[in-house]
Amino acid sequence: MDKHSPISITLAQRDEAVTITRWVYDTLHNAVLLGQIPPGRALTIRELASLLIVSPMPVREALRQLSAEGALEIQGNRRVMVPKMTAMKFNELVEARIAIESHAAVRALPYINATIYQQLQAIDEQIDEAEANSDPENVTRLNQAFHRTIYTAHPHQVTQPLIESLWLQLGPFMRLSAESLDEYYQIDRHHEALTAIEKQDPLALQMAIAADIRDGCAFAKIPSKLQKLLN
Repeated sequence: MDKHSPISITLAQRDEAVTITRWVYDTLHNAVLLGQIPPGRALTIRELASLLIVSPMPVREALRQLSAEGALEIQGNRRVMVPKMTAMKFNELVEARIAIESHAAVRALPYINATIYQQLQAIDEQIDEAEANSDPENVTRLNQAFHRTIYTAHPHQVTQPLIESLWLQLGPFMRLSAESLDEYYQIDRHHEALTAIEKQDPLALQMAIAADIRDGCAFAKIPSKLQKLLN
């Protein structure tokens, strides 16, 4: 990644009821989740303001919140970067995902009705289409939607904010996995999860979610890929 190459951030239409600061935060939050701000790419507040077509003030406020969440790091020279990753931290984040998301899926299982199941099937079909079109960004977005739809089926869930925080810290690096789908995804783990949901089998669902997360992070076990991750 050229540290000075241009980046593209998706700009969602802003609802008039949403403040500019909130819109800027949501936009940058999604950009990190989808890997639109790659590791090693330094950005200035002015550059981000120009990309988002806003003044620097709401960008500063949004960056303070994202920095507190561990998504971005504000440098002493007023530049913003994705925090540097280490192999140990990456593995710790992955294991935390497996522990929390497996728990969330099992707890949500009794609440996944026919309507939610159909939503999951539709998302999975969209993922297949995005993979066929070699669209890693859409694959990432839809994969998050698939998992989020499972976990939030539980009306009293409390883990989603924790899960979103982990996704946020891993997002810039997971793009490497989405760009090499055929290399790491040999088994359709979402199909396994759907089968487990249909059979109301909590152990099978737990195993499918854990395997899906591990498969998605398998690229980090390859030295050349890991080196790219840490640069």
